[in-house]
Amino acid sequence: MASEVRTEVWFYHLERAPVERILPELLEKTLAKGWRAEVRTGSQEGLDQLNTLLWTYRPDSFLPHGTVKDGSAAEQPVLLTVDQENLNQADVLFLIDGAPPGDVSPYKRCITIFDGRDEEALTQARAFWCQSKADGSPVTYWQQSDRGKWEKKA
Repeated sequence: MASEVRTEVWFYHLERAPVERILPELLEKTLAKGWRAEVRTGSQEGLDQLNTLLWTYRPDSFLPHGTVKDGSAAEQPVLLTVDQENLNQADVLFLIDGAPPGDVSPYKRCITIFDGRDEEALTQARAFWCQSKADGSPVTYWQQSDRGKWEKKA
């Protein structure tokens, strides 16, 4: 009997850089793999701020993305949303700004990015870690080193 493939769940613990600096880099890496992404935010306000950021984060780069309001959600390589539906058949789900994970099984990977200085964010990340482990998902914890590089800690 073949074993069931579980969604990989990765945790990025921010201590030295804000999500606004880290997320575009991770989205670029995701698209470079030929994968589609969904970025789920915890609020409509956060979604609107992220939408603006992704248009302007670096003058020499373009990160193709859109929202449900833009139309053609299924066509977006990076879909920004507050909903828990995989409308663009994304391979990777990014959770930011306290967004609830919901069912992560439709994705190859779920990446939770949380601020290590925010006690509520830490509590949510720990709860999701425990839930993911209990569900049998492979989990990985990443933390920034003093040199700004990401190091796999667990």
